[in-house]
Amino acid sequence: MTGLQVRDATDADADAACDVMRHSIAELCVADHHNDPQILKRWLANKQPAVFRSWLAQAGNSVMVAVEGDRILAVGAVTDAGEITLNYVSPDARFRGVSRSLLATLEARARERGSGYCTLVSTATARRLYLASGYAEVGLSQGHFGTNSGIPMRKTLK
Repeated sequence: MTGLQVRDATDADADAACDVMRHSIAELCVADHHNDPQILKRWLANKQPAVFRSWLAQAGNSVMVAVEGDRILAVGAVTDAGEITLNYVSPDARFRGVSRSLLATLEARARERGSGYCTLVSTATARRLYLASGYAEVGLSQGHFGTNSGIPMRKTLK
């Protein structure tokens, strides 16, 4: 992917990063929220610049963005313990390798911080990406924000 860079997010990224997350959820995760306004409201509630900035300041948390030029294409986060808590791609950047690049960088960060594995709760929408990236399902589906499609997954890092 020419021109793609994955870097640590900054305060200045907050507005654009939140836009990416909100569009990703609303437009790409229909299989999870089924266009239910209540689920969308709960899911989108914390995708706000002030909350994003609080994630940046949280000890043991790495928030990263995939950018092309000055445009944010994807947003992700991983804790030092290896839990991937965010991984959202802009709808117009889907199927271009952006999510895979961001995921690889999140995994590398977890590895650098001493984690031997990554865990996450996948949406139904992202399940194929994670399975193709070496993740295995490790539990029963759990609901988030009113969905019933959260799939616990884990990958051993090498």
